Amino acid sequence: MDIVAPIVMAAGLGWAAGLRLYAVLFFLGALHHFGMIALPPDLGILAHPAVMAVSGALFLIEFGADKIPGFDSVWDAFQTFVRIPGGALLAAAAVADHSAALALAAALLGGTLAAGAHFTKAGSRALINASPEPFSNWTASLTEDALAAGMVWFAFTHPLASAAILIVLVALMLWLLPRLWRGVRRVINAARGLLGIAR
Repeated sequence: MDIVAPIVMAAGLGWAAGLRLYAVLFFLGALHHFGMIALPPDLGILAHPAVMAVSGALFLIEFGADKIPGFDSVWDAFQTFVRIPGGALLAAAAVADHSAALALAAALLGGTLAAGAHFTKAGSRALINASPEPFSNWTASLTEDALAAGMVWFAFTHPLASAAILIVLVALMLWLLPRLWRGVRRVINAARGLLGIAR
């Protein structure tokens, strides 16, 4: 159990970073700052006021950007280069005090889960943006906010429950990704047809 809890925590943080990296960084720093959780040694820096100020500002920017239909997909495209390595680094730092081998394993796991969560989110939002009304977009965005915050909390306070939730989320992600890919391709092909661009 001594090694299971840190790995589950790292996996949960990696997955949550794939949805909302800046929010995860800010929540971790704030929860540690107010004594609600104790961060591993290599993550303690997240509670530094300068780090919290930057992660908090980026979290607020992303919170707004993610609620704007269409722009959220542009934001997601850019975040591909931030969330995935961020999830890997966060997972590695969560267990770095145990061993270098465990940190590398956690980085691989965290990066993979961050990539899966990110591409599932980006694909679903691209399909949601095909709808003209903004309410489904806002609902999806707020749900993602809640999922990321919930995973951070459970990863530290209830690791076994976090593991069970993560297994369900990964299974759902594996089921959704091929369907999302087909849906996104249909939307792209329809847009090309409207613009008269050859496939």
